[in-house]
Amino acid sequence: MGNGGTAPARRGGWLAGLAVLVAVLLLGHRWVPNSGVRSGSLLESFLPWLGLVVVVLFGIALVRRSALALAALVLPVAAWTYLFGGLLLPEAQAGPRDLIVVQHNVSDENGDPAGTARTLADAEPDLIAVQELVPSALPVYERTLAADYPYHAVRGTVGLWSRHPLSGARLVDIKPRGITESWRRGLRAVVRTPHGDIAAYVAHLPSVRVGAGGLASARRDESAELLGKAVAAERRSRVVLLGDLNGTVEDRGLDPLTSRLNVAERGLAFTFPAAFPVARIDQVMARGATVADLRTLPRTGSDHLPVAARIALG
Repeated sequence: MGNGGTAPARRGGWLAGLAVLVAVLLLGHRWVPNSGVRSGSLLESFLPWLGLVVVVLFGIALVRRSALALAALVLPVAAWTYLFGGLLLPEAQAGPRDLIVVQHNVSDENGDPAGTARTLADAEPDLIAVQELVPSALPVYERTLAADYPYHAVRGTVGLWSRHPLSGARLVDIKPRGITESWRRGLRAVVRTPHGDIAAYVAHLPSVRVGAGGLASARRDESAELLGKAVAAERRSRVVLLGDLNGTVEDRGLDPLTSRLNVAERGLAFTFPAAFPVARIDQVMARGATVADLRTLPRTGSDHLPVAARIALG
């Protein structure tokens, strides 16, 4: 009788301990070391999914009728809401000085570039940024977008299409050391909008891989550092960055960018992989403006989902 009466309490304590651990990981993810296997960045890449762990723990606590565990779960619920709750709020009303921008890694294996271009244009954005733009597909994008987006600039495998005039287009060197082949994945141009000039950056940072040795992100981190320095040196007060950054905004590997630019205030918008998105690695960031909200667009022939963001110029 005595053992049977104390077992539920022990189980409740175990669940409560897990709840506290999840709360600590949510609020203290920066304390997780990033040396070696880069466990910190790996955790931060999937940080919102700790909410699913909370749901599972809640279900177990209900089944076991553990008041202690249910009480402890208030901590991770509050932590998750603090970090991500604002992203779930409905979109705010658009203002007269807002710009709509679209970001998409179109994939170098995309079999339907014309359909992809139409999907991006259907969002009626002011700017369209693309990565993995291969030479054979470039004429298709140019023809499909020409009517509504008469201005465009392409450097290497990244491109920018605009309703508004572009000037000063140039390559931004974000190539990490050790890459010897042609590697042009950064572009900067000035967009002459009705509300003033904006420096637009389009970038594609190196891919990361998850393996037995942890998260391989050294080249991505180095490229992010180079891009961050370019943004810091930008003289225009208004800057918009659109890119496949191969990292979430919580990932400390993108600190050179997130420390200088603000990120979306609303919208989780997971983009990769397109078949079952688990993370948003396609980003829109800004300086001197606000990324008011962000959403995904319908799937294209890419392994990424496109995102559309509203930039509030104030």
